[in-house]
Amino acid sequence: MSEEKKMAKPAKRKASKRERKDWTAAYIFIAPVTIGLIIFYVFPFIQNFWFSFNDVNKFNMATFIGLENYKQLFQEPDLLLALRNTLIYAVITVPIGLALSLLIASLLNSKIKGTSFYRTIYFLPSVTMSVAVALVWKLIFHSEYGIFNEIVKMLGGSPQSWLTKPATALGCVMIVAIWGSVGYNMIILLAGMQGISKSYYEAAAIDGAGPVQRFFKITVPLLTPTIFFVTITGLIGAFQVFDSIYMMIDPQTNPAFNQVKTMNVLFYQNAFMYGYKGYAAAISIFMFVIIMIITAIQLWGQKKWVNYD
Repeated sequence: MSEEKKMAKPAKRKASKRERKDWTAAYIFIAPVTIGLIIFYVFPFIQNFWFSFNDVNKFNMATFIGLENYKQLFQEPDLLLALRNTLIYAVITVPIGLALSLLIASLLNSKIKGTSFYRTIYFLPSVTMSVAVALVWKLIFHSEYGIFNEIVKMLGGSPQSWLTKPATALGCVMIVAIWGSVGYNMIILLAGMQGISKSYYEAAAIDGAGPVQRFFKITVPLLTPTIFFVTITGLIGAFQVFDSIYMMIDPQTNPAFNQVKTMNVLFYQNAFMYGYKGYAAAISIFMFVIIMIITAIQLWGQKKWVNYD
């Protein structure tokens, strides 16, 4: 019986000369990106993972020490503070930014004049260098000549040193993060909204559904795949926050810096300020595991609320 099956099995067709040329061209086209990913992402990640088990000096000479870096990490006095600040930052900025982006995208999806102008204005922060944005907002929150304090004075309040107080410094950074993310998320959500068939809205209008009902019963359910994408990328970005904190809150002179540090700031301090590269590598791997777990939970949970129909 096995002999008959072998005889009945069709022979593999040999690829034609044209197909081999197409394959060769395809490999040539994807080679630059593949090589770039291996050099700048895959290899550094593997090297970083190896460094986390070593004591690494300034010349990247590694001495294997096993799990000592991870033991030191869980004894780190600033670990819980940095992790708490990172979680607070993510939990506040992502939902608020998503809600504002959804609102603006909904407004721009309606028939109003100047839609292209408003899209451009809202998207500008996304194409502006984050360092430049942080410096501008640092001036806005300046205690002596900042615009924000001038507004507070006009409203009858007293000026505050917003960026030097631990109670307000992280909040100022979160305001900047929300402001900067709204434009990018709005463009993605707007593209998702424009992909929804108008027939759903027409049928709902015939049945007497108002704008609010149409938004929550049609737009939001059919937009859940896009909302899921924005949420998952937003959380990953929130857990990697560093530049805005470092630029707005000076690590050398600002007393609030040590109170608002996040996990990425903790990594930067140990890697580039103190020179503990192996320990810093352990911090980054720890953060990678946390992000991976949160992403896996999101991917598992999407089955319950994301509508792909």
